[in-house]
Amino acid sequence: METFEQFVAAINSHDPEALGRLMAADHVFVDGLGNRVQGSLAMKAGWANYFALCPDYWLRVDTRLESNGTVLAAGEAGGTIDRQAWRIPAAWKAMILDGKVTEWRVFADNKPVYDILGKRLGSS
Repeated sequence: METFEQFVAAINSHDPEALGRLMAADHVFVDGLGNRVQGSLAMKAGWANYFALCPDYWLRVDTRLESNGTVLAAGEAGGTIDRQAWRIPAAWKAMILDGKVTEWRVFADNKPVYDILGKRLGSS
């Protein structure tokens, strides 16, 4: 699905503006802990903040299944936070309608990221 590929490319390019154009106005983002962000404007800001935290964040999709506007994908995600590299297996569910991503759901154990952020909080 072209929209899914464009969304992943925008993430890998660290481009919140492109992500904003690809999200439906009522877009929903759900992270691996079930935390939700509603609305494309809020999530565009969320992506910008995440790219500031992890400027080399990347996704690699190894497997993708598509059916009726739903894409299920699996691969890896990674990046560097506070000069510490991390890499985790991950999966994503994208709901796409009329060329816009209405939902982006992440399935991943982000413990390596939380460990890095915990060190940041512990050192302040």
